[in-house]
Amino acid sequence: MQSTDLGNKESGKIWHRKPSPATRDGIIVNIIHNTSDYHPKVLRFLNVAFDGTGDCLIAGDHQGNIYVFDLCGNRFNLVQRTAQACTALAFNLRRKSEFLVALADYSVKCFDTVTKELVSWMRGHESSVFSISVHASGKYAITTSSDTAQLWDLDTFQRKRKLNIRQSVGIQKVFFLPLSNTILSCFKDNSIFAWECDTLFCKYQLPAPPESSSISYKVFAVTRDGRILAAGGKSNHLHLWCLEARQLFRIIQMPTKVRAIRHLEFLPDSFDAGSNQVLGVLSQDGIMRFINIQTCKLLFEIGSLDEGISSSVISPHGRYIASILENGSLNIYSVQALTQEINKPPPPLVKVIEDLPKNKLSSSDLKMKVTSGRVQQPAKSRESKIQTRILKQDLTGNFESKKNELPDGLNKKRLQILLKGYGEYPTKYRMFIWRSLLQLPENHTAFSSLIDKGTHVAFLNLQKKYPIKSRKLLRVLQRTLSALAHWSVIFSDTPYLPLLAFPFVKLFQNNQLICFEVIATLIMNWCQHWFEYFPNPPINILSMIENVLAFHDKELLQHYINHDITSQLYAWPLLETVFSEVLTREEWLKLFDNIFSNHPSFLLMTVVAYNICSRAPLLNCNLKDDFEFFFHHRNNLDINVVIRQVYHLMETTPTAIHPDSMLHVFVALTKGQYPVFNQYPKFIVDYQTQERERIRNDELDYLRERQTVEDMQAEVDQQRVEDEAWYQKQELLRKAEETRREMLLQEEERMIQQRQRLAAVKRELKIKEMHLQDAVRRRFLKLQQDQREMELRRLDDEIGRKNLTQNQEAVAKEMRADADAYRRKVDLEEHMFHKLIEAGEVQSQKTQKVMEENLAKAEQACLNTDWKIQSLHKQKCDDLQRNKCYQEVAKLLRENRRKEIELLNAMVEEEAKKWKEAEGKEFDLRSAKKASALSDASRKWFLKQEINAAVEHADNLCHKEKSRFQNEQEDSSCLPRTSQLSDTSEMDPSTQISLNRRAVEWDTSGPNLIKKVRNLRQRLTAQARHRCQTPHLLAT
Repeated sequence: MQSTDLGNKESGKIWHRKPSPATRDGIIVNIIHNTSDYHPKVLRFLNVAFDGTGDCLIAGDHQGNIYVFDLCGNRFNLVQRTAQACTALAFNLRRKSEFLVALADYSVKCFDTVTKELVSWMRGHESSVFSISVHASGKYAITTSSDTAQLWDLDTFQRKRKLNIRQSVGIQKVFFLPLSNTILSCFKDNSIFAWECDTLFCKYQLPAPPESSSISYKVFAVTRDGRILAAGGKSNHLHLWCLEARQLFRIIQMPTKVRAIRHLEFLPDSFDAGSNQVLGVLSQDGIMRFINIQTCKLLFEIGSLDEGISSSVISPHGRYIASILENGSLNIYSVQALTQEINKPPPPLVKVIEDLPKNKLSSSDLKMKVTSGRVQQPAKSRESKIQTRILKQDLTGNFESKKNELPDGLNKKRLQILLKGYGEYPTKYRMFIWRSLLQLPENHTAFSSLIDKGTHVAFLNLQKKYPIKSRKLLRVLQRTLSALAHWSVIFSDTPYLPLLAFPFVKLFQNNQLICFEVIATLIMNWCQHWFEYFPNPPINILSMIENVLAFHDKELLQHYINHDITSQLYAWPLLETVFSEVLTREEWLKLFDNIFSNHPSFLLMTVVAYNICSRAPLLNCNLKDDFEFFFHHRNNLDINVVIRQVYHLMETTPTAIHPDSMLHVFVALTKGQYPVFNQYPKFIVDYQTQERERIRNDELDYLRERQTVEDMQAEVDQQRVEDEAWYQKQELLRKAEETRREMLLQEEERMIQQRQRLAAVKRELKIKEMHLQDAVRRRFLKLQQDQREMELRRLDDEIGRKNLTQNQEAVAKEMRADADAYRRKVDLEEHMFHKLIEAGEVQSQKTQKVMEENLAKAEQACLNTDWKIQSLHKQKCDDLQRNKCYQEVAKLLRENRRKEIELLNAMVEEEAKKWKEAEGKEFDLRSAKKASALSDASRKWFLKQEINAAVEHADNLCHKEKSRFQNEQEDSSCLPRTSQLSDTSEMDPSTQISLNRRAVEWDTSGPNLIKKVRNLRQRLTAQARHRCQTPHLLAT
């Protein structure tokens, strides 16, 4: 027994030398897991489960390490570390690389063994999950805990249903029946219900067991066909239920050593069609006993009192048993080694015929005693002569009976009688009978050596030529063909070998050894002389078939000859595919029941019989394509008629053309090593091998050159990709640069617009400042003018007073007495004149104030009009821009034309309003200009009138003074001469001087005043013109 310690390794080999399990214990390998830390300890395995193929198993320890063991590939891998103990495992999901694990935190997780990643996380249980059952399709799973069972959809990992129960009734187990759509739920009160998976409809409930044998069920097991349910518990009794009849049909009592049953599981068999007969029973003592439920015999047992088993799982194909021991290690058993003694053929059976006292023998009076001891001689009697004669006849037929004896206690003659009676062997025992008929040696060692050589070069690309959907079937076909090619070189070059082997591979895909030996036996016996004309079809064999067909149906053969149809078309397709293309599975199995039970010539006769039975449709065929189609597709033909025709041909064919005279009898494969197969032209095979080697070398050279070219192309493609990436990068940089440039241009335009707006604001502020400065300057000039005028008036007054004082003092000295009256008169005239002057000045000041106010109002009106014109101009620009925007929006949004038309109408109305408002403002502006012009004209007219009035007034005063002076002169001339002389003498010096001075002053002051008024009017007109021109410049 080999032992493997996993240690801290994540992968490695399970065994280092080829295991050879002993018959006594059947252990292939013992797997333990010890840590190599500072304090070493043993990690105990808790659960184990096989996958659907039975060649891989998964196991988890109490620290959450989950390992996958590949028994065919001799590898183990650590696929997951869950960091918590696993309570249940399932590895037979639809996706072969995924598995389910129930953890100690009551959750169920799905992992992938290839990617080692978490696929899904399923929650919902409130207690530990101790069972996971997967549907046969792998689509659904049932997880069971003590308080509930939940049905999960493994495609979506969503919970479909939940089984709720009363707290008083606990759940023992809920599981799917194999190969069916039924769920079986078992409760602690021994009630068992069957449910439909899709509808969850209760199909039936099993009745309660009889009280005399009632036990508390704890463990359950079901056969693969789902017909028998085994139940056990704390008792040494087993209950077997028939689920079809829904009744308890057998109670098995285990040995007295067994006090309680901890686990039950049926042992599958490839030849029992799912009706398993062997049941494994694990008891409380740690020993698992395997019993036959029909004969109630103990077959074998595993485990011991020292190394007890805590749990055990059997692979689906029944080859391996994986058991977890109580010490935490894992044992893998070989079922073949354990059952080697059981499968031995029984000892020869001796039949003894006893005679009755009467000398009459009848079928009812004969008794047969079958024993397994010595041969018993019949007792001597008076009729010894007759008995001796009968015994001699038996001895003469002994050679023939030995010839028909087969392994496992079968007889070929009896099997042929059974076959002729029923037409086929029982499905349940067909594989067993075939193995006996073909006398398969089951050379495990020799077959393993062929398999260990690996896949043959000729079949590396088998999937390209034969795209089989099932990967498992393709892999088994590839291994079988490779083993045949390693056995004999001819099979690597045989093009029809996959067609010949495929039906057997499909039939024995779970037992590759039997598959190989069946095909090898078929080739050795039923394919005799097939390879003598290699690589051409077997012309000799086809000639045999043609001779037989010519003897039994000349018309059909002549029809073939007339249409140029050779035996390579009507016989060879049936032989190279062994009828798998033209028959269904059941028909093919029935046919090969007869082929394997008869002489090798039976296969050739079957080809002839198939043609004869199909003569009606074949005689109607005239085209070669129709014949090819007929012999490569299934036809409406009864296989029983064909088989009867074959037997008829076997009996009626003459010996001269009968194939059995040219083919030797059946020869089985040798035990231990397979025989050498060299029935082929060796020089042709060697030549083809050399040519194939040369072609392979050329192909390798071509592949190397192509690889070099591909590498260069890859480098070129890589360089092109890098160049394209560089150009794309440069294009992106260029686009980014253009985008930044556009952004900068937009920013510059925005800055220019802001600068223009700032310049406009500055210009407006400058104009306002200039207006303010102009107003201040005008105010200051007006103030200076007023001050100068006041100073001039004050100086004039002082000069006048000084002159007047000097004149008065001078006149006072000369004329004091005469001048009082005249002085009053002069003072009165001066006073009146001063009043007139002051009135004129006051009037001129008032006029000037009015003119300044009117000018200020006109100036304010001009400013307002300027601002209005500017606002109107801005509005007009805004309207133009808005109109452009509306037009662009109208072009881009033509789909919403109706709404935009309404909006455009609204904007047109608003624009009309704006235009009306602008026209009103323009009208107001024109009216303001007209009013300003009228005010200027009225002001000019008023100034002209005042000036004219002042001039007329001054002229009138001068005219009155002159006239008064003339009148005084005339009056003085009319007085007496003395008085005139005296007055003249008295007034002559002072009055004459004052009058002359006054006249001179009036003559000089009048033109000066007129000149000042004219200058003032010119200045006001120039200012008004300047103000009128400034808003116009601003508006433009």
